[in-house]
Amino acid sequence: MKYFFYSLLVLLFSCSQDNKTIKLKGSDTEVNLAVQLAESFHGINDDVFVSISGGGSGLGIASLLNGTADLANSSRSINDKEIELFQKSGIPIDSFIFGQDAIAFVVAEDLLIDSISITELSGILSGEFSNWSSLSLKNLPINIYGRQSNSGTHDFVKKKLGIDFSLYAKEMNGNAQILEAIKADNSGIGYVGAGYVTHGGSKGIKVLPVYLEKNQQAISPLDAQMIAAGKYFFQRPLFQYYMASSYQKIKPFLDFEKSEAGQKIIQSAGYYPVK
Repeated sequence: MKYFFYSLLVLLFSCSQDNKTIKLKGSDTEVNLAVQLAESFHGINDDVFVSISGGGSGLGIASLLNGTADLANSSRSINDKEIELFQKSGIPIDSFIFGQDAIAFVVAEDLLIDSISITELSGILSGEFSNWSSLSLKNLPINIYGRQSNSGTHDFVKKKLGIDFSLYAKEMNGNAQILEAIKADNSGIGYVGAGYVTHGGSKGIKVLPVYLEKNQQAISPLDAQMIAAGKYFFQRPLFQYYMASSYQKIKPFLDFEKSEAGQKIIQSAGYYPVK
C-alpha cells in the first residue's frame, strides 16, 4: 500500500505547476518516511505538493546538481567529490538534518546467534568469515545481502567498519528486498534502516544487538533510549540537501518536518527525532 500511494503521489504531483511542487529525490531509507511527511504536510498546505522518488542518496544529490530535484534525501554526508562538482557549477548548497536513523543488522530468526560484535561484523561483511560455524553452532555458508554502491547506507556501513565489502555480497535494490531475502534464507545477514524492521518487517527475522568489545553491553538499534544517548555504533543523521537559492520555496516543508507534528511522524515511523 505504501508503494502504491508513493506512485500515486508522483503521478499526481508531476501534473502540478512547478513553482508549487517541491521535488524530493534520493535515499531509499528515507523514502517511505518522506511520503508520510508529505501526506501530512499537504493536509495543512494543500496549495503545495511534494513529489517523492527514491533511487539512493547518490542519485538524490546528482539530481540536485542537475536541477531535477529541490531537495536531496541522503542517509550519508555529501562527499568531497560531490562538493567539488557543486563548487565547479557555482551552486551554493546547504543541508538540513530532520531525523536520526539506526542501521539494524538482521538474520533469520532461527539462526543461533543473539548479538554480534563490531569485529565479527567486519569479518563477515568483508568476506573474511564465510561460514556461521565461526560464530554459532550452525555449519552454514554466510550469505550477505547489502545495497548498491550508490546507497548512503552501503557507504555508511563501509566507512564505519573501515572495510571493503565482500565481492560475493548480493546487492539489493532497497531495504524491503533485503528483509524478504533474509526471511527466505536462514544463512543470510543483511542491514536495513531500523524503521523498516519496526513497521511490518520483523516477522521471520531477528535484529542483532551490537557490541564493541567482549563484556560490553550489546545495544539494539530499536532501543530509543540508547539512540537518544548516542550509544549505538551505527546511528546516523538523516540529511536533506538543497540549493541555497531555493530555500524560500522549500522552507514550509522543512518547517513542518522540524515541527512537533513532523517529529511525531518521524518517531512513529520507527526513526528517531532530532534532539
